[in-house]
Amino acid sequence: MSNPESNPPPPSTTSCPPPGSAAHAGHAPLCRSCGAPTTTPAPPPWSASSDSPPPAYRPIRMPAINAPTNTAAIVLSPVPQPLPVPPASPPFAFQVPAKRITSPDDIARFHASLHGRHFLGFVAALSASVHGRKLSDPLPSPPSPAVSALLELISALSAFVASTPPLPHNSRYGNPAFRLWHEKLSDSANQLIAPIMATAGSPDLAGAEAELAPYLLDSFGNATRIDYGTGHETNFAAFLYCLARLGLITEADYPAVVLRVFAAYLDLMRTLQDTYLLEPAGSHGVWGLDDYHFLPFIFGAAQLIDHKYMKPKSIHNPDILDNFSKEYMYLACVAYVKKVKKGPFAEHSPMLDDISGVPHWKKVNSGLLKMYKAEVLEKVPIMQHFLFGSLIKWED
Repeated sequence: MSNPESNPPPPSTTSCPPPGSAAHAGHAPLCRSCGAPTTTPAPPPWSASSDSPPPAYRPIRMPAINAPTNTAAIVLSPVPQPLPVPPASPPFAFQVPAKRITSPDDIARFHASLHGRHFLGFVAALSASVHGRKLSDPLPSPPSPAVSALLELISALSAFVASTPPLPHNSRYGNPAFRLWHEKLSDSANQLIAPIMATAGSPDLAGAEAELAPYLLDSFGNATRIDYGTGHETNFAAFLYCLARLGLITEADYPAVVLRVFAAYLDLMRTLQDTYLLEPAGSHGVWGLDDYHFLPFIFGAAQLIDHKYMKPKSIHNPDILDNFSKEYMYLACVAYVKKVKKGPFAEHSPMLDDISGVPHWKKVNSGLLKMYKAEVLEKVPIMQHFLFGSLIKWED
């Protein structure tokens, strides 16, 4: 019987160079017989004309076209600080406001202007006024007549929804009944604003409706496109800023403006979005906070500053969302996002998921204020619809 060890191994298909040859120095394939590098030539490079393409790389989370590209600039920018609203003084020269922003240079001019700085300061002041306050907390002072009139205005607009049911419609977005609702708003805008003006008891405010009505009309979405976004929300903030300039809203009213007026406005907008299927205007997709809103996240984070138990990571606790979303706007917005979007939260809302890793709400609030300036107030596609008149002046 032959000894297996005496049988020679099968010949290798590659030639084995001498141990001292140059082939040992590189990264050539190894010979199966002796383990030395072979002299087999390298494969030819891939050719698009003769070979099949390489497999496509598919990341776990596909990048969005609208993903923020200036994250470092946002982080390093200063936190917007509360500023007083500069009062307007008579004699007034009210005028129909118009659009003025068409380029990045116009954006820079607006932010360098008096009202560009103080409008952002107004938003920061509203945020600061609700630190640690729940929606149901008693107000530090009774609502002023102007605040009560604003609540009646929103209540009247809510009644328009009840009298304007959605029409049969097969598309995902854009029920045409919204145009009928918006037509009712347009027809009654001056009558809705008049009670707010009447609270001042001053004849100097006669004719203010002509300047205020366009802000109000653009606060609830676009009737032609049947959409809504952060630009419309910003116009509602501009409407409130104009009322503050006229002295109808004071700093003592700010908690009521956020916890009562803006909360009612948000509830109305959720009703409009769900009833008429408003299309998100300029949505950032998965890289946005919400398809429609930004300000309630700022105000809601301010409400939760120094909360003893709830941290930013608490948004992942279903029990907290169920029990406290009616008290805190931030939690209400997260609950709404989870209701309307399907799939893992980290995939459909990566921005909110990332924010949940921030250690405390004060940092969330300050970061959102900086992000609002960069992602809303400094974006031409949004701010090109912003209006300028005698109360928010455009400075050439």
